[in-house]
Amino acid sequence: MKKRLIVLLTAMLVLSTLTVAFADHDKGNGKSQDHNKHRKGHEISLGVDVLLDEQKHLIEGKRVGLITNPTGVDKDLNSIVDLLHNDPDVELTALYGPEHGVRGDAQAGQYVEYYIDDVTGLPVYSLYGKTRKPTPEMLENVDVLVFDIQDVGTRFYTYIYTMALAMEAAEEQGIPFIVLDRPNPLGGEKVEGPVLDPQFASFVGQYAIPLRHGMTVGELAKLFNAEFGIGADLTVVEMKKWKRKSYFDETGLPFVLPSPNMPTLDTAIAYPGTALIEGTNVSEGRGTTKPFELIGAPFINSTELAAELNALALPGVTFRAASFTPMFSKHSGKLSHGIQVHITDRDDYKPVETGLHIVKTIHDLYPEDVTLTNFFDNLIGNGWIREGIENGMTVEEMKAEWEEELEAFKKVRKNYLLY
Repeated sequence: MKKRLIVLLTAMLVLSTLTVAFADHDKGNGKSQDHNKHRKGHEISLGVDVLLDEQKHLIEGKRVGLITNPTGVDKDLNSIVDLLHNDPDVELTALYGPEHGVRGDAQAGQYVEYYIDDVTGLPVYSLYGKTRKPTPEMLENVDVLVFDIQDVGTRFYTYIYTMALAMEAAEEQGIPFIVLDRPNPLGGEKVEGPVLDPQFASFVGQYAIPLRHGMTVGELAKLFNAEFGIGADLTVVEMKKWKRKSYFDETGLPFVLPSPNMPTLDTAIAYPGTALIEGTNVSEGRGTTKPFELIGAPFINSTELAAELNALALPGVTFRAASFTPMFSKHSGKLSHGIQVHITDRDDYKPVETGLHIVKTIHDLYPEDVTLTNFFDNLIGNGWIREGIENGMTVEEMKAEWEEELEAFKKVRKNYLLY
């Protein structure tokens, strides 16, 4: 009898626990749903959402060519490729892939050939292969060309030049060009760094804009089109509810990595400055889980470098001595020593100045080991800064030198802001 009573009491206790657990689970789900509802309520509408909800007449009944990559998704993460391919009112006829490809499966600088997309059966033309500008043959079966790719707000990110060259090709063939706008993940208020010297134009800097331009891809398209003589039949499908001050994590949208070495928003925030390391023989962290946040080389003393940089007391950032072994790219398989960049206050952080301080400090500590290449000039957008670093110029002097052109750009930029 006592054993039966114990079993009964145990069963009642388990049932009570399960009831409470399920109740808490339901409450938790309710909270989660409420949170998601709150999150949804503050989500912006992307250009792709506005196109399909309100402006589909721009592409209805037309043969559509689409320039996109994995970031080309609506706010519910549906691929624009699938959305257009499955839409009975739209005839999607061709896909065009930038650097890293339509599906994002190519590393930086990797050659991507023409191929047939496995999912849709559509032809995919590479805009990062033998040609970076669509040829007339690539556009033969297209009535309108659509661009939908997430940028990262930095001059030397190549997608914005894929857009510009495609705009040129569209203008030459008399094809309308549509840009589906997306947020600048760094916000749209801060503008930093030197304006590109046209003598140093390349695919990592085609036009005279600063390193951190503070514009969306739609705004850049309008600026490129008017200020640099493209003259395309351009339509920008604007977002709704995006605020210029917002970083990407304040939009309510999920972050889709724009390229294989841009895994997080933190990476994007550091990138306008730390990517300058690509123009040296020091690793910028490619081949690690923290690209553009880990910086080092076998010849660096990590404790020494971190101490020198922290002594500068740069705003919004702290440097931690770190060692790492890249799996690929520079110093692949070799133990490298240097720093991890920890951004402590992104509003105070000045990525371009910080990046230059890092390059200059490494150069000054290890002048016999470090090399600044011609690619550094392409990245920074001029030749005088490299010479300045080699001749002892301070970052403060550099900033004073570029300030006048930067202020002139800001005045031009105002004419093309949409938000």
